[in-house]
Amino acid sequence: MQETDLGMMDAGQLAALFRSGEASPLEATRAALARIDRFNDAVNAYVYVDREGAEQAAKASARRWGQGKPLSPIDGVPVSMKDLTEVAGMPARDGSLTTSDAPCESDAPPARMLREAGAIFLGKTNTPEFGWKAVTDNRVFGATYNPWDTRLTPGGSSGGAAAAAALNMGVLHQGGDSGGSIRIPAAFTGVFGFKPTFGWTPQWPPATEPSLSHIGPLTRNVPDAARMLNVIGRYDYRDPYATRGQPDDWGVDMDCDLRGLRIAYSPDLGYARVEPQIAARVREAAEKLQALGAEVEEVHPGFESPIEIFQKIWFTASLEVWSQSTEHERTLLDPGLVTNARIAERWSALDFFRALESRARLTQRLEHFNQKYHLLMTPSVSVSPFEANHEVPPGSGMRDWEEWAPFSYPFNLSQQPAASVPCGFTDTGMPVGFQLAGGKFDDIRVLRACHAFMQAHPPRFPTVPDPAQTG
Repeated sequence: MQETDLGMMDAGQLAALFRSGEASPLEATRAALARIDRFNDAVNAYVYVDREGAEQAAKASARRWGQGKPLSPIDGVPVSMKDLTEVAGMPARDGSLTTSDAPCESDAPPARMLREAGAIFLGKTNTPEFGWKAVTDNRVFGATYNPWDTRLTPGGSSGGAAAAAALNMGVLHQGGDSGGSIRIPAAFTGVFGFKPTFGWTPQWPPATEPSLSHIGPLTRNVPDAARMLNVIGRYDYRDPYATRGQPDDWGVDMDCDLRGLRIAYSPDLGYARVEPQIAARVREAAEKLQALGAEVEEVHPGFESPIEIFQKIWFTASLEVWSQSTEHERTLLDPGLVTNARIAERWSALDFFRALESRARLTQRLEHFNQKYHLLMTPSVSVSPFEANHEVPPGSGMRDWEEWAPFSYPFNLSQQPAASVPCGFTDTGMPVGFQLAGGKFDDIRVLRACHAFMQAHPPRFPTVPDPAQTG
């Protein structure tokens, strides 16, 4: 192989080297840890690194490969876990001063599955408090910064995972997405992010609003996402929302072309405002998908903005956090989370019930739309990355993150699979992503289209960020 830097390899390349004996999981783990040492001070992606535990696990993996008995194709591959996910022996601060540094006693389902597959846990990545907003900063660990420009946000709430993926500080990165928290940071950092169909990637303990939350990968390519999903995309009885029916191989159609695929391209869903350069890059991506053989038609799915539906549910989740907090803990919470909780206090049970009713109608509308079109294409986000430590772009007049991320949360409400795919850059050099969403349980088709695009138009990734810019 031409590439000799283990820290730059994907999971497939590493497995081939482990199998041939040309490299070991310990070497790959040390290469990933070296990249964390090199880059993390600039971006603050990792908030906890288990160097000793990672090396011990890598040595055990090396012995298995040496005996020809790996636990899975990702045995020995370095991974990161979002700090909202419980990993035995590691703290889960959830970005909150109301939590402690005490190590978790057990693994959440994605951690258990990855551990049983032999993956090497490097540590935990940063998130806003309880994942409540679409940027990544908190009062415990501070802000995570965008590796393309460390003055700016990487998005959130899986911003730490996205920044780690962009810089290959580890190979497979676990995120969570309740309103765009995988796809938004993927778009802002120029990596691939995928939110599977709800229930296909189990989690426990549940998110504050469990019916919106999806566990998924952030990676540099689609095959690595499929490799990770082949492990975490399995039924687990501990999650009462978990469903069966996952594909035996999430990458089964990865090499299929796009002929016969009907893609509805909606530049704004009929109601969103999109920055011109983002709109231009996404339109170019639609043309490229058509050139690859897909049938692309510009059409809107025909629903009004569901921001009020989403906020009724999302803000009520913040109210639940507030209501379960002591008086002292309430003084420690993120002020934005508290503001949303106090807004939700004014709503009645009937208001919430009507939001659920409207959610069902939106889901029905999208599923009906997917009977004619296989996939729906939109921008991933309507704005470029903006200054870190702000929930909305400064000077925009916006109040809540949902206003600048109108394309993501509709597909949490509908529980459909959706991905963000890098598709170029603005004139200022910041990444742009487009979103592909499919009908429920049509994850394979989403992954197939994303892979075809990224194979034909490979993304590029950031070089060394300048720590002097940070903050």
